[in-house]
Amino acid sequence: MKKDIDENISFEKAIEELEDIIKSLEQGDVPLDNTIELYERGAKLKDFCEKKLKDAEIKIKKINENTKTKEIIMED
Repeated sequence: MKKDIDENISFEKAIEELEDIIKSLEQGDVPLDNTIELYERGAKLKDFCEKKLKDAEIKIKKINENTKTKEIIMED
């Protein structure tokens, strides 16, 4: 299992992998060592997804700010 997150992975693929990990852990039939590895991978995927969401939020705010600025200029 890959431990590091490929920065080129899409948000959707990361979520899909995270969901698979959660299902495996919820089933409870994974050996302890594998459980720890899965948990570690899941934590990294969670952090990756949160960062992607935060980056998207920042981009949206910038777009909205630019749109508001253009609207103000057009109104003058």
